[in-house]
Amino acid sequence: MKWIQKLFSTLALTLVLAAAAQAQAPAQEILIGYSGPLSGLAAEYGQDVFNGIELAVNEINAAGGISVAGKKYSFKLERLDDRADPTQAVNNARRLQSMGAVAVFNPVYNTAAAMMNINDEKGKEFLVMAFTSTPRITDMGNKLMLVTPGPFVSMVEISAQWALEKGWKRCAMLATIGPYGEEWRNVFRKVWERRGGTITVDRPANYYTETDYSAPITAALATKPDVLLIGGPSATTALMIEQCRTMGFRGGFIMIDQAKLDYIETVMKGTKTMGNLIGSAGAGIPPREGQNVAARYRAVYKRAATAESTFNFAFVHALARSISAAGTTTDVYKIRQAFPKAAVMYATESPMEVYGVQDNGRFLVVTATQTITNGVKDKPMLYFWWPKTQAEYEAVEKTSQIDRSIPRRWLKTQ
Repeated sequence: MKWIQKLFSTLALTLVLAAAAQAQAPAQEILIGYSGPLSGLAAEYGQDVFNGIELAVNEINAAGGISVAGKKYSFKLERLDDRADPTQAVNNARRLQSMGAVAVFNPVYNTAAAMMNINDEKGKEFLVMAFTSTPRITDMGNKLMLVTPGPFVSMVEISAQWALEKGWKRCAMLATIGPYGEEWRNVFRKVWERRGGTITVDRPANYYTETDYSAPITAALATKPDVLLIGGPSATTALMIEQCRTMGFRGGFIMIDQAKLDYIETVMKGTKTMGNLIGSAGAGIPPREGQNVAARYRAVYKRAATAESTFNFAFVHALARSISAAGTTTDVYKIRQAFPKAAVMYATESPMEVYGVQDNGRFLVVTATQTITNGVKDKPMLYFWWPKTQAEYEAVEKTSQIDRSIPRRWLKTQ
C-alpha cells in the first residue's frame, strides 16, 4: 500500500510542477509587420503610424497578451522602411511573409495596393491592414484587406459645401501628386463642378520629395482662385500654406485628409496664418481620447498623438480582438471573418469608435472635420457617412459613446 501512496504522491507532484511550468512559460508569439515611409519627406507621417501600432502592441503584451483557443499569445512587431515606394513595399511584404506575419500594416494607398497583389498567394496569405481613405482600395476586391478611415468622398462633399457657402466658386488644385492625390483631385472636380464651382487649374505638387512650391503656386494664383485645394503629408502641407501666404494668397484652403490639422497647427505654431481653412480633425478631440491614449502616447514618444497614431492604435486592438474571436493565429480567412463583430469598439475603451466593418473591408468610423475661421479654430464636426436612411443614422448614433458636446450629423451625399 505504501508504494501506491508513493506513486500517487509522485503523480500529484508531477502534475503540480507541470502546471507551474506551463503557467511560467512565456506566451507564444504572433508576428505582425509594418512597412511604411520611415525616411524621406513622408517619414514623420510613417513614424506616427508606426508609433501608434507599437504603443498598442506594447500595452497589449504588458497586460498579458491575448487568449486564443485557451492559449496565451503576445505580439511581435517587425518594421521595415519602404519610403512610400511600391516595389520596396512588396519586397518588405515578401520578407515579412516569409517570417510568418499574420498581418502587415501599411499607410499609403499605392504601396498597400501593391502588397495586395501578393497577400492572397496560396499558403502565404496575410492580412493587409491599410490606412488610407481612398475608395479605390476597396474596389480591388481583396478578401484579406482591412482599411480605415472612412472613404474621402465624405470629406470632399463636406469641404465643397463649406467653401461654396462662403461664396467661393473658383478653385485651383495644388494637391499632392501620385495615385492618391490624383484620385482626390478627380473626385473633388466632379463634386465641385456638380455644385456649380469652377476649377481654374490643376497643378499637383510633389509633397514627398520637394519643399519649394513657388512654381505651382505662381501658376495657380495667376488664375485668380478664391480657394485652393492643397495637401499631402502634414509637414510639407504646412510649408505649402506658408508659401501661399508669403506669395500673397488671401483666400481659403481645402486640405485633403492626408494632411492633419493638429499636426500642422503644431508645426506652424498656431492657426492664425491659416486664415480660413477646412481639414481633417486630429487626435486631440474627445472622440479619439478613449482611455487617455493621447496622454500615454505623449509620455512614451515625447510628441503629440496624431490621427495616424490613434487610428492605428485602435487598428491593432481590432486585430487582436478578431484573432481571439476567430480562435486561430494562422487562418487569416477566419480572422478576417471575425472582424465585423469582434472589432466593434466605443470611445470609452478606444481612441477611435468602430461601429462595424463593411463586406469590402472598410471600417465604419465617423469622418471628423474641423474649420479655421479668420485664423481661429472652430469646434470639430462628426459625420456618419454610411447610414442609408435617417432612421439608420439615429439607430447607430444612439450607440455612440463619443462626448455629446461634439456636434454630429448624418451625411447624406448628393
